[in-house]
Amino acid sequence: MLLLQVSILLWFGVFRFDFSDALSDLEPIRTESALLKPKVMIAILARNSEHSLPFYLGCIERLDYPKDRIAIWAAADHSVDNTTAMLQEWVSGVEGLYHSVRFRTTEHGKSSYADELGPKHWPDSRFNHVMQLRQAALRSARAQWADYILFADSDNLLTNPKVLSLLIAENRTLVAPMLESKTLYSNFWCGMTAQGYYKRTDSYIPIRNWKRVGCHAVPMIHSTMLLDLRRRASHALAFYPLHQLYPWILDDILAFSFSARQAGVQMFVCNREHYGYLPVPLRTQQTLENEVESFTHTLTEAMLDFALEPSRYLHTPSRNKDRMAFDEIYIINLMRRMDRRERMLRTLDVLGIEVTLTDAVDGKALNSSQLQVLGIEMLPSYQDPYSGRVLTKGEIGCFLSHYNIWKQVVERKQRQVLMLEDDIRFEPNFKSRLNTITEDIRQKQLQWDLIYVGRKRLQVKNPERWVKGIKNLVYPDYSYWTLGYILSLQGAKKLLEAKPLGKMLPVDEFLPVMFNKHPTEEYLVHFKQRDLLAFSVEPLLLYPTHYTGEPGYSSDTETSTIWDNESINTDWDRQRTNKKQNRGDAAPVPTSDSSSRDEL
Repeated sequence: MLLLQVSILLWFGVFRFDFSDALSDLEPIRTESALLKPKVMIAILARNSEHSLPFYLGCIERLDYPKDRIAIWAAADHSVDNTTAMLQEWVSGVEGLYHSVRFRTTEHGKSSYADELGPKHWPDSRFNHVMQLRQAALRSARAQWADYILFADSDNLLTNPKVLSLLIAENRTLVAPMLESKTLYSNFWCGMTAQGYYKRTDSYIPIRNWKRVGCHAVPMIHSTMLLDLRRRASHALAFYPLHQLYPWILDDILAFSFSARQAGVQMFVCNREHYGYLPVPLRTQQTLENEVESFTHTLTEAMLDFALEPSRYLHTPSRNKDRMAFDEIYIINLMRRMDRRERMLRTLDVLGIEVTLTDAVDGKALNSSQLQVLGIEMLPSYQDPYSGRVLTKGEIGCFLSHYNIWKQVVERKQRQVLMLEDDIRFEPNFKSRLNTITEDIRQKQLQWDLIYVGRKRLQVKNPERWVKGIKNLVYPDYSYWTLGYILSLQGAKKLLEAKPLGKMLPVDEFLPVMFNKHPTEEYLVHFKQRDLLAFSVEPLLLYPTHYTGEPGYSSDTETSTIWDNESINTDWDRQRTNKKQNRGDAAPVPTSDSSSRDEL
């Protein structure tokens, strides 16, 4: 017995170390690898989209999502323009980037539907065909075992590259990113009538204007939306054929909304972030030219905040650009404000406007000796009406920038020019509307020196007089801003003959003095000839990109030093961001918008 005990002890003593050594040889525990992203199919359906495809596809390419987890399903449908060839070119260029790429065309030599009255007309044959195409995309996604399908109309600009990941993170069966337009129109409804039409509700505007932020349950989403195909209820969703109980007029978005309702799937619209833009839909009688103009404006609005570039896989010929009715179109830009310069040049390229870039005079770089050489003296009685301060060097630089162009106009004997500053946004159809006005003026042989295209009207109590016989033109009262104006050769001569450098005030106050509409009598007496023939476009065609107090607002004229003392800084816009009348920079009071979805 004793021998057995000793043997056991010896055994444990020997093998105890071997057991420890065995433990040390075990495979080390490694961390698990990351999960692959869900598989997403993006469905692209394009018709007469030659104007929008380069930028639309550029947004698709820039989505911050692994391309090997994305399948592309694209179809071209009855186009009269180059849409089909462009889609084919793009598909060929990107097929090696994505998990899979499929393209189909259903045109078979036809550019329109038999019962179609125009490219914006939606006969039942067109609705049926579009519903079948969307259903084919949905069927293809299910066959490929995709986790999600993203439907995105070919004129929707998904400017937020994280939009796909953000929508997936919402964990909803059916969700849309809220898209923006110039009007209140967006890609969702908050109410629907029993007949399937839009219903105005109190919920729409707070969501559309980001007063209520989140993911909101709504009865209708359209244009761009993400469907989670992993959900059991999603199997019952369909665009085509119509549900047997479908009661409404034939319409693809109504058909899908009804299908979702019958399947018990709630639609959601998300406005937690800014996701992208869409154009306002056109009326049946409008043309493809109207559609191009509408999208062009949407694109220029998006470019205010995003440096949008067209697809790298499409050959896009240079746009035809012209100077409209002008001998020259000048853009004033500070060399240190390259952000504004690049945005303006991109925007004007989209608008098809040829411009001459002019380096602005940087007031912050001016010293006292330079001012003396130029003969610059401040108007003796001038003070800013809101801050009480004197002229700033930024304002001097702004004045000199305009003044130098006035001299060029006279030296070159330019009949009429358009002056643009670099912090402007263009109204819809800017080019065609301004062309119409200038042609009306020419035909009526109106004598004029200066025409405001963008300004801040200060005398708002009394209506301004309309110019007889010419649409959209008024006699302006006291106004601020020099965002954009048309100047004639005779007008430039009058401004120079006033010799304003020796009695300087801000350029946007000098102009009303010259057409005798400035309310301060003390200023008027310094300028004997106040006969500038001034007019203004109405409604205006230009507005500032940002107003005082808004994110992104900055002023190179207000934030400066006073004209004769470099030690005194002025930062008027920061001190008075809540004062609505600060040099007219406050945003206008919003009004109801008849172009919103609730009016369509």
